[in-house]
Amino acid sequence: MDVPAAAARTDVHHGLHSELGALRGEHPGRARNPVIKAVALGWLEFVKPDLDRAERFARDFGFAVHERTPDRLTLRGTFSALPCLVIRRGRDARFAGPTFVAESVADVRRLARWAGANTLPCGGGQAVQLTDPSGMPVRVVAGLDRPPALAERDPLELNPGTKPVRINTPQRAPRAAAQVQRLGHLVLETTKFRRALAWYLEALGLIVSDFLYLDDLRDRGPTMAFMRCDLGSVPADHHTLAMHLGPRTGYVHSAYQVTDLDAVAAGGEHLAEQGYRRVWGIGRHIQGSQIFDYWRDPDRMMVEHYADGDLFDSSLEPGWAPMSAGGLAQWGPPVSRDFLGSTPGPGMVTALLKALGDKTNEIDKDTLTALAKAMAV
Repeated sequence: MDVPAAAARTDVHHGLHSELGALRGEHPGRARNPVIKAVALGWLEFVKPDLDRAERFARDFGFAVHERTPDRLTLRGTFSALPCLVIRRGRDARFAGPTFVAESVADVRRLARWAGANTLPCGGGQAVQLTDPSGMPVRVVAGLDRPPALAERDPLELNPGTKPVRINTPQRAPRAAAQVQRLGHLVLETTKFRRALAWYLEALGLIVSDFLYLDDLRDRGPTMAFMRCDLGSVPADHHTLAMHLGPRTGYVHSAYQVTDLDAVAAGGEHLAEQGYRRVWGIGRHIQGSQIFDYWRDPDRMMVEHYADGDLFDSSLEPGWAPMSAGGLAQWGPPVSRDFLGSTPGPGMVTALLKALGDKTNEIDKDTLTALAKAMAV
């Protein structure tokens, strides 16, 4: 799509976090009057058949065990925050949905009235169980107590060339499992991107930090959104939820903050020594700027260590960029097919045929062709 010269001249993002902003009439990236404004991503729930194996990987990845029963494993980071993961025993490994945190119980009740749902007791607070337009279960909670922080090492001091701060002291990064500090974000794929996007902006008050679009189909709107919590003047993670259009619906990966680059690198060495498989890394992203390292757990769920992510307040408008495999990182190794989910196989063929046959979604031959072109490696 050709960009009119006048539209290019009015770009408000030049020199800021994105080279491009929206064209006239494109998606604003936020709802005019959201039902509530979620303040955090609380935890993620999974079902896994082997909790002992799940716990071994969790410890190697850097989680601390918060609670363990024969049928339930709860994992946390070092920060004083809600536990990151709840894993329940079940026959087949699967993602069971995210839980977001509302500012107050009154917000949970307001959201329940909007959705025509009932509130439920949750610990010492209240929760409401919803379903997004993709069919993903989404819980929203408020009024829960946070456990106290755990001890962890301080970030290592670095010596920049012009202003060294570490004198007569060698640098020795611990060669051990990384210490997860907190849950950072969740990434989902959906065949109903526009409807799901509108739902998260309206129901939870999320706001878009960056949109990606298909170069040949920009007139159809964005195909990926990096959404953050709207905390007003308080800076929030560049994205709490990222979501993209694709032929499948469900979990893509989740990301967990560690203290610094050395924790990412040394934590990755520890995972490799334990026999786990790296998906992609180490590198630095463009949207969000995180230093990243991606791994598969024993059930092939993708998880990420990251450090040094961007923080935005509510004043920043969405950036716009073309979706491409080469546009995912500032530096690092070439992106892998495993990360992109484009490894050929019967499952991929089945998903493509199912998506094309469903007339209620946003997938057609033109979209699949543009997605394949954008994600070519």
